[in-house]
Amino acid sequence: MYFYVYVLRSEKDGLFYTGYTNNLRERLKLHNEGKVNSTRNRLPLTLVYFEGCLNQQDATHREKYLKTSWGKRYLKQRMKDYLTG
Repeated sequence: MYFYVYVLRSEKDGLFYTGYTNNLRERLKLHNEGKVNSTRNRLPLTLVYFEGCLNQQDATHREKYLKTSWGKRYLKQRMKDYLTG
């Protein structure tokens, strides 16, 4: 089983949400159906970035890193073309 760390962007407020899951398609569906408390008021959401991990521990560590200032800097650099248009 694989785990995915993902970043969503709210089309409502332009802010990002970072999470992890073992079923990326289903999780994105749940987010956009308003079934995830932390994002239900920020719909619709678009998947803008994801990474695959071989186990849950690596995914949770990566998720925590991407939520730090260093991780946000990494994402900003990684998605430079997407963010600048």
